[in-house]
Amino acid sequence: MAAEEDSIEQAAVARRDRLRALKAAQELLNTPDKDSAQAAENGTSEEDNLNMKFRNYVPHDKQLQDGKLAPPVLPKFEDPVAAAPPPSENEDPFVNIAPKKPNWDLRRDVQKKLDKLERRTQKALYELMEEEEKQKQLAEDGGNDAQD
Repeated sequence: MAAEEDSIEQAAVARRDRLRALKAAQELLNTPDKDSAQAAENGTSEEDNLNMKFRNYVPHDKQLQDGKLAPPVLPKFEDPVAAAPPPSENEDPFVNIAPKKPNWDLRRDVQKKLDKLERRTQKALYELMEEEEKQKQLAEDGGNDAQD
């Protein structure tokens, strides 16, 4: 039991010491410095001395207009294309000729399919012509038989 009472007393003493240290620190923070004491005597405080900076706003108050900043100066942009010398006129004009038809690459890619379709079309036309010839032949043979 005595050991428990001693540990409780030690904890209480340690706590009192911590509280005293906190009070001392609080008092140090609350005591005014020499600078703040002079500002209090002059009637101004730190909050009144804040510098407000206005970049995009023009204040109406005359006192605040001193805080307006000048617009930033942008660095001069030099256009690399304009700085390049113009192309010389002695170049061959036939080097930069554009293709005659703008879809030449599409035709090149689809040419095999077009060739296959062309062959099928020709074959179908040939078969239609043969059928027409057969019908004409039958019509002529039928017409000759009817006349006889």
